Amino acid sequence: MAGFAPQLQVRQQAILPEQTALLFVDCQNYNCHRSGAEYAESSGGHSAEELAYWWQQMERVQPKWQQLQQACRDAQVEVIYTVMQSLTKDGRDRSLDYKISGFHIPPNTFDAQVCDCIKPGEDEMTFSKTSSSVFISTNLDYVLRCLGTRQLIMAGCLTDQCVESAVRDACDLHYLVTLVTDCCATYSQERHTSSLKAIQGYCRQRDLQELMQELQKNKR
Repeated sequence: MAGFAPQLQVRQQAILPEQTALLFVDCQNYNCHRSGAEYAESSGGHSAEELAYWWQQMERVQPKWQQLQQACRDAQVEVIYTVMQSLTKDGRDRSLDYKISGFHIPPNTFDAQVCDCIKPGEDEMTFSKTSSSVFISTNLDYVLRCLGTRQLIMAGCLTDQCVESAVRDACDLHYLVTLVTDCCATYSQERHTSSLKAIQGYCRQRDLQELMQELQKNKR
């Protein structure tokens, strides 16, 4: 018999550090540094208004990324990074979407590096992806299961593109996702707000301060 019996309280489960990983999505020089290739020769297809908003957001969000990173490290939460990066110099391995969109970041280049403000630790993992969702073009799901991960904290950019894609896929792969809303960014407040509303059924949403208090309370 068909039915509808939501169990929304399950999604609101507090973070348990021993079964949680933090995932930074596309926090890299290509799109988050003023010298990044996306902006080197043009506006990257963005209006002057969008770019002004974006750089304002980068100034706001990068210190928050640092705080989030340190809070998770202190709580012994696994910290993981994903970056857009081709496996080949000419990008022939990219997804059709990346080829159409024009995204190509050759391996081991400045643009492929995680932002200096949250430079990965010596034993922290970085996954290179060539698709919107990190789960499509990497073995991240396999690694997370090997780690015993059941909960994911997510932050990064763009809120309404790669972050949103990762949230949806993670939910379908049976992870409980907490999205740190003020640690995400895109090219307008409208896009950011609309995305958060669209995926509220796939994740728990908290701001950085709320999450840090929770991590402190449940620290191992």
